[in-house]
Amino acid sequence: MSNQSSTTATAGLKKGLHINSGILQQLIAFGSLAVLVIAFSLLSSNFFTFDNIVGILLSTAVIGVLALGATFVIITGGIDLSIGTVMTLTAVMTGVFITYWGLPIWVGVIGGILTGSICGFISGVVVARMNVPPFIATLAMMMVAKGLALVISGARPIYFDIELGFNKLALGSIIGGIPNGVVIFFLAAIIGSIILSKTVIGRYNFALGSNEEATRLSGINVNKWKIIIYMITGTFVGLAGVLMASRLNSAQPSLGQGYELEAIAAVVLGGTSLSGGKGTIIGTVIGALIMSVLTNGLRILSVPQEWQTVVVGIVIVFAVYADILRRRKRSSK
Repeated sequence: MSNQSSTTATAGLKKGLHINSGILQQLIAFGSLAVLVIAFSLLSSNFFTFDNIVGILLSTAVIGVLALGATFVIITGGIDLSIGTVMTLTAVMTGVFITYWGLPIWVGVIGGILTGSICGFISGVVVARMNVPPFIATLAMMMVAKGLALVISGARPIYFDIELGFNKLALGSIIGGIPNGVVIFFLAAIIGSIILSKTVIGRYNFALGSNEEATRLSGINVNKWKIIIYMITGTFVGLAGVLMASRLNSAQPSLGQGYELEAIAAVVLGGTSLSGGKGTIIGTVIGALIMSVLTNGLRILSVPQEWQTVVVGIVIVFAVYADILRRRKRSSK
């Protein structure tokens, strides 16, 4: 009886440590965001202004929605390198539906989002059914999506008629001057958080990342849930593509590659482990804000674009290294 009590107490302690470490990581991420905001505010009077803060939030909307999708796959212990180019493909398809085919805006938006879902489904099938490693499967999807975006668009931007008002989806405002794109981002974050923390999808998501083999042995159809999770990621990516197209009022077929690295960095900065089994949506939101604030601050300080890229690359390295240190610390307990 005492052994059972001891085992229960140990399990409870480990769970408590896991929860506390997750909260601590979020606090560290939020503290880092606060430090960046204060530092850039002191270095430039143009940083902490209403227009610039709104601009930061708007730029966060696209990378943030991408990061929300990436969170689901990374929690399973997988990766999706295709989210940047799939986002471009969804933007192009939205342009095709609305501009070339003359469909209503809402149909084009749904079509663009479904394009992302279909790409996610295909990646999920390749990973789950064909047993191709996620890195290779999504790398292939990255190349396919990039090529299709160029072929379908004729390697030319697709512009939306300004009179249609498609740009209002991201740039319009129905809440106190805050762009709709920002509102959509936070609504997507709320939905993502509910899915991850309150549904069976979320429970199986964490189970796959914690111990896939044990999950399989417990009778859960691992392949089915992997495909569903990749489809959820694709759906968020499709939404990001629609927001990008709306923000630019055009679909740029050569834009998107490289966004996947910033999105993955945002996820890791927010405390999601690349080894799987751990992560939160609120952490990802904070991580996305960190990336946007960093990029915006460097731009305001007139740091050359090439050096901005260098700094972002260094941040990605440190984010991954911090995740490695967290994993070592957990495994030593």
